[in-house]
Amino acid sequence: MGDVAMTVPVLRAFAQQSRSLGTEIKITVISRPFFKPFFEGIPNVSFFAFDEKNRHKGFVGLLRLFQDLNGLNIDAFADLHNVLRSKVVRTLFALSGIKTAQVDKGRAEKAALTRAENKIFKPVPTMFERHAKVFKELGFTVDLSSRSFGMTFPEKAVLSNDILQMLVGNEKIPDLWGIKIGIAPFAQYDSKVYPLDLMQQVIDQLAENPKNKILLFGGGKKEIELLESLSKDKNNVVVVAGQLNFRQELQLISNLDVMLSMDSGNAHIAAMLGVKVITLWGATHPFAGFSPFNQPLEHALVSDRNLFPKLPTSVYGNKIVEGYEDAMRTISVQSVVEKINAVVG
Repeated sequence: MGDVAMTVPVLRAFAQQSRSLGTEIKITVISRPFFKPFFEGIPNVSFFAFDEKNRHKGFVGLLRLFQDLNGLNIDAFADLHNVLRSKVVRTLFALSGIKTAQVDKGRAEKAALTRAENKIFKPVPTMFERHAKVFKELGFTVDLSSRSFGMTFPEKAVLSNDILQMLVGNEKIPDLWGIKIGIAPFAQYDSKVYPLDLMQQVIDQLAENPKNKILLFGGGKKEIELLESLSKDKNNVVVVAGQLNFRQELQLISNLDVMLSMDSGNAHIAAMLGVKVITLWGATHPFAGFSPFNQPLEHALVSDRNLFPKLPTSVYGNKIVEGYEDAMRTISVQSVVEKINAVVG
């Protein structure tokens, strides 16, 4: 999900900048149907649903996908994923004479950053820069240098009645329009998850301010149970997980004043919607190129490399290094709370 979310700011910039130059470019995004809401509202962007379970299943299905796409009179194919399926489709387009380009994931640079010995500790190009380079190879310039390039983020969504009922109708949050702080405390791998006892302290301290409205995001039965325990029935803490569908969650996230997230998809979703994001990093590090879009480096709170010099130990957090289980405990509760308070001002 995070990989898909990271394409959104680049496509939005590409579409808006092309339109400002008087160039009408039609962009067709190919992805799973679940991700369609990510791309709604971007000018000249349409969505093509990849049917992985039926029509586009297996190699024969990829041939059908190519045939389906070929009927759209595509002039160029940008592979922003560069995995086996997209490589097959890209090759078919190339063989048919269509110009193609693919993202360079920079595996060698990332390996140098995360290896234990002879580590090269410096930032590698971000995924956003890598995506923009794909379009450059196809003959298009996408400027991601600053907000001065004219890119605008989507307006905050008008919350549906269902969302308002869930929030305002809940006695725990009688006043929706305070400072809205989203917290997404989970990630795919444990090495990227801030210890829950420390997260409890963060929530408790933030909840002491009655103006703060704290919304907890997650998914799945186990995560919902943990979020319920973190909320402790506080009046201004609400567990959003399990109460809204995906499109509604996006609407709610767009109305946040800040999102506190691990190195996870929630950070990228909030950032693509123009929300300020504070991220916490354990085994991974923003230097690997996965810092959320348009967020200053000081919004990324990282574990102490003086105490844990092998950090980052992994690009994705899936590598277990003995003795590094408590690395995230070096990110103090006070530093997290102070950063949130500073951002919402």
